[in-house]
Amino acid sequence: MTRRIYMLLAVDIGNTSIAFGVFRGSKLVKTFRVSSQQGDCFVVPTGLLAMTGKINAAIICSVVPKLIPVIVKAIKKTTGVTPVVVGKDIKLPIKNNYKNPRQVGQDRLVDAIAVKEIYGAPAIIVDSGTAITFDYISKKGDYEGGLIMPGIDISLKALYERAALLPDVKLKNDKGLALIGKDTVGSIKSGLLNGFGSLCDGVIKRIKTEHGANIKVIGTGGYMGLIKKYSDSIDTADEFLTLKGLRIIFCLTSSGS
Repeated sequence: MTRRIYMLLAVDIGNTSIAFGVFRGSKLVKTFRVSSQQGDCFVVPTGLLAMTGKINAAIICSVVPKLIPVIVKAIKKTTGVTPVVVGKDIKLPIKNNYKNPRQVGQDRLVDAIAVKEIYGAPAIIVDSGTAITFDYISKKGDYEGGLIMPGIDISLKALYERAALLPDVKLKNDKGLALIGKDTVGSIKSGLLNGFGSLCDGVIKRIKTEHGANIKVIGTGGYMGLIKKYSDSIDTADEFLTLKGLRIIFCLTSSGS
């Protein structure tokens, strides 16, 4: 008998963007990203339309509750599959030691499960999205909590909106960037990248001082590819950590494989 290979659609709904990943079995075969600002006018990515008829399961995690029914409806209409929603349809297989467990973003717990399964524990997860978060996973694999602070996009927006003479800078790359900026745009880029890199190093050092030096540090999120260049403490950058975590959760909580 031929074993069924799942074509799983994993969806990570964030404040700024929505990431889609299609897995064939354990292999991530396609990714695409759209803005979270589409709201009720959400348009299914062309890449997903091309997979119609092949996808036979879907899983969603979201930090934007109002977008969940919109995305569920779009996926059902496009693929005929009803997605399972993390936190609603699925109880996450990890011990959450937050004082109020419901306050933890689902994406942070999904990342914790991914890191535990892929990289092992103890671990520190640094996620650079709308906010930049640091999460600590204990040696036992429990989610212990973390730190939250404004991310790069929020910082850029605040500079532009609060400082009349500063331009609206887009941090798409760091090509030719010097530590000492020679113009305003270069100074802002250097300040943010060197600043956030140093911030990561400082926070990671403090966590390791409190919990032990032998802790893996995994980075993820939209800006992590850039930030890692300016940090001495991030061991691995895994852009699709949350999507991988969703696949792992699907497999652990269903018959998917």
